[in-house]
Amino acid sequence: MASPPIDELGERLGIVLRDPEAIRQAFVHSSFLNEHPSAAPGHNERLEFLGDAVIGHVVSRLLYDRFPDEDEGRLTARRAALVNRDSLAAIAVGLGLDRYLLLGRGEAGGGGAARPSLLAATFEALAGALALREGFGPTQRWLRRVFGSLVAPTRTEEPPKSAKSRLQEWTQRRHRQKPRYEVTDVSGPSHRHAFTVAAIVDGREMGVGHGSSRQRAEENAAAVALTQLIEEAAPSRGAG
Repeated sequence: MASPPIDELGERLGIVLRDPEAIRQAFVHSSFLNEHPSAAPGHNERLEFLGDAVIGHVVSRLLYDRFPDEDEGRLTARRAALVNRDSLAAIAVGLGLDRYLLLGRGEAGGGGAARPSLLAATFEALAGALALREGFGPTQRWLRRVFGSLVAPTRTEEPPKSAKSRLQEWTQRRHRQKPRYEVTDVSGPSHRHAFTVAAIVDGREMGVGHGSSRQRAEENAAAVALTQLIEEAAPSRGAG
């Protein structure tokens, strides 16, 4: 099934796209380009790198403006809750970005369009493509609308806990120890590293996360580990 016109996406985002076809690259997965090397000028991984930085900047400024009395630690916790893999994936689904994805047959058949990591990467790539083609101003206004609706409306509300904080609370309560994080891979040039981190709980690797910084990779690994631990604990709760 062919993906919908990119012009339709512009209407969804509230942005009049001056170069719709250039935005399409944000949805080209490497698996699709491997099977159709002449169908697009490139896949979306470089745009993902750029979009990660754009989103980080916009969300940081949004929180800085919204919570002028909070210190760096609380602002960091708020940002981590907004820009982690699952949050970005949920935003991508809400915007219907999965409908525009171009995946290879194997990736599509394996349910790639529903994978949180792929959806989050697509949202980041879209932000990067918009910043490049439509300019930072329109992209910033769009991202502030998207994330502004997710930010606590009052300054007195406690910031949401990061996945790392929640995982640590879980492991200390149930295992009497803190989780460990191990960097298992660092790839890419020095100015554009990609980190892979494993979250270790009680000697077991419970989650693997990826990110453009070690901190983001650890946060993503913690989210995966926490989900796995909760799923493992569910049968025992039901049995009781």
